[in-house]
Amino acid sequence: MALVYYIALPFIYLISILPFRVLYMVSNFFYILLYHILGYRKEVVHSNLRNSFPEKSEAEIKAIGKRYYKYLCDLFLETFKTLTISKEAMQKHCYFHPSAKELFDKLAAENKSIVLVMGHLGNWEWAGNTFSLQLKQQLYVIYHPIRNKYFDWLMYKMRTRFGTKLIAMKDTFREMLENKNELNATAFIADQTPAPESAYWTKFMNQDTPIFRGTELIARKINYPIVYATVKRVKRGEYVMYAELLCETPKATSEGEISEMHTRKLERDIIEQPEVWLWSHRRWKHKKPTA
Repeated sequence: MALVYYIALPFIYLISILPFRVLYMVSNFFYILLYHILGYRKEVVHSNLRNSFPEKSEAEIKAIGKRYYKYLCDLFLETFKTLTISKEAMQKHCYFHPSAKELFDKLAAENKSIVLVMGHLGNWEWAGNTFSLQLKQQLYVIYHPIRNKYFDWLMYKMRTRFGTKLIAMKDTFREMLENKNELNATAFIADQTPAPESAYWTKFMNQDTPIFRGTELIARKINYPIVYATVKRVKRGEYVMYAELLCETPKATSEGEISEMHTRKLERDIIEQPEVWLWSHRRWKHKKPTA
């Protein structure tokens, strides 16, 4: 694995310094390779789309699928771009909608740390970078370490380059308690797949779906305001971030209420811009346990 990493590293850095115009020409090549030649997870993507949008025709499903693969290739190369992109360029390509900036600044002025809930929508990697460059809250992102320690280090470097800090999922609550005297935002990417037995189950995109309970349980314990954030694609290489206050006092909510709140918001945003969500992820690989 070390050999693969050191062979790949020069090419990754080469990609990162390419002008955006050339970067997207490379992305076009990868799209042809991934979609038309390799057919990477094409059945998974189309199956997920059919089940999520049963009202759409097969032609519509395939059209969304093609747009998704184009976005996926862009996202992959845009992530590597983070290695060398300037602060100025980062904020030009991914920025806050004025209403979102106003919300975060208001909470910071009130000295309120927050729980930030997002999905794998748009370019969430760039969103974290811009957050750290523009906002007063120290951003912490909950993450799963990659098995390959070399690529894990590379991703760690990219994600922390502009001041973001990472927390391994297993250490989330402990580290949030340790950081309680600091003005911060802890970001939970809430659309990953948990173990079915311990999950909160709900309908999401027309399917029985397990949701991580951790986001809700931690939010209720620590009682920080919950902000839902989303990243919309304006055009190729340009994203805008929106945010809305979901819940000001999580401890006052009932079981499942917070999970429903952020799940419904994410569902709304996926329906609005379906091609920029991770359809190649096996989100529905588990079946709901029977009572």
